[in-house]
Amino acid sequence: MVCDVPPLVGRSGARHRRFNTDHVDATAYGHRTGVLLESYAMAKGHARRGAKLELLQGTLDLMVLQTLDTMGPQHGYGIARRIEQMSDAILKLNEGTVYAALMRLQHQRWISASWGTSDANRKAKFYAITVAGKRQLAREVEAWDQLAGLVARLRGAEQG
Repeated sequence: MVCDVPPLVGRSGARHRRFNTDHVDATAYGHRTGVLLESYAMAKGHARRGAKLELLQGTLDLMVLQTLDTMGPQHGYGIARRIEQMSDAILKLNEGTVYAALMRLQHQRWISASWGTSDANRKAKFYAITVAGKRQLAREVEAWDQLAGLVARLRGAEQG
């Protein structure tokens, strides 16, 4: 997605970005290695107002797949809240960000969607990990573990 317009300032003073989706190509649904996306999550309780926690693109997809694998079918709001809860209040995800990840994962056939009734007795779309999604999750966990190992080795070398 290309952000080619200035941020909007809402009534509350919050800054919002408008995205021009005319330039989105089919590869936008896949992962792009090494790209940082500031819009994935906001750091909660940070001293600086508006400070953002940058996550590598694909990290949210990994979190969503892991959440669905662990908890079973969930609706988008439940997925977002569970990730926030597990982050010990480090992340605050908006539903739009989670929805974009869900659409990417569904497009890749790593999750499926079906309509159901939420705990609040409302109609909601529930997402479940597929067999292909479980295979992808295993690949992503392995890649994440390798990356985390590299970071640990580099930090150890710097401190030693």
